[in-house]
Amino acid sequence: MPKKQRTKPKKQLPMWPLYILLIVLIIGYSLQNNPIIGAAAFVVVVIIIVLIAKEAKEEISEKGKKEGIKDIAMAIGAAVGFWIILVIVLQTTSPINAVASCSMLPVLQKGDMVVLHGISNLSQFAATNHVPVVKISAQDLASMQSGAQNEFLAYYAFLNGNRSKITNILPAGNNYTYSIALYDTQCIARLQFQGQQQELSKCYIGANPQNNIVKYNYTMGRVQISSQYGPQTYRIIDTSQISIANTTINENYSNPIIVYQTNSNDTFSGAIIHRLVAVLNANGTYYTLTKGDNNPGLDMQFGNYPARQGDVIGSVLYDVPLVGYFKLIISGQIGTTPGCNQVITQH
Repeated sequence: MPKKQRTKPKKQLPMWPLYILLIVLIIGYSLQNNPIIGAAAFVVVVIIIVLIAKEAKEEISEKGKKEGIKDIAMAIGAAVGFWIILVIVLQTTSPINAVASCSMLPVLQKGDMVVLHGISNLSQFAATNHVPVVKISAQDLASMQSGAQNEFLAYYAFLNGNRSKITNILPAGNNYTYSIALYDTQCIARLQFQGQQQELSKCYIGANPQNNIVKYNYTMGRVQISSQYGPQTYRIIDTSQISIANTTINENYSNPIIVYQTNSNDTFSGAIIHRLVAVLNANGTYYTLTKGDNNPGLDMQFGNYPARQGDVIGSVLYDVPLVGYFKLIISGQIGTTPGCNQVITQH
């Protein structure tokens, strides 16, 4: 009888060129912030996933269904086990996250992976890290939450007496006339979306309203903006100080960086990675006030409510450059991010 010929296993295409290509694309995307490069990286990730799935299928076919499934289950189990260990040790359900914006430049870059530790007691955490904790009444908190539109305020310069001609970035010189006042940021966003910039004077507030819980003050900082002609230095209006219940709080860049989950009422969604400015204590219920180092104002000034302790995911322990891009690309966050061409260099 003729011998049964053994079928040769199909030769697998090497994966390492795809991994190298993905790394190159990730580095290119981090430098250029170009959505085309990001889309190319996303396509490469999909190809890698398809090839890994195909390889797993062929392994099941060669080793037998039982052995193949066993190997895959062991690999998945090891990954899940590692994640569970991280959750237990770091005391948070989300021990790893990725920086999706440039709001924490220069400390954190877009695409950094951050490792988090949970915060079980926000009051104790604030005291340990010398973050101000301010007591407010439950009535004050309810008033702030119900009248949030009165709290979403930020400083802008209006030029030559025209309250509709506003900016928060000014040239280095003083060759023109301008005044600085508070504006309703939600009103600005709505009118700009409607293409009615000439009506921005309707958003003018002037000074801090007396009934607001949080009152703001500003300084003229320095911001470096990249352009085709190279980096240029301008002045920026930056919220440097707030007052709450007769307590004055200055911006402190040694405060810890925390991550909180937004809710449906917030203007910006997802997990926000920003520095903790202060903690509000409303009869034992704690809320955070946060600000991005590269933002001109607190999160609350631009439409995000103070996060409750239960919405705080953790504090940042470490960051690993570029690794977070894998998550951003897989989740489709590959668009151009505003603000990545500028860094506030002096507050």
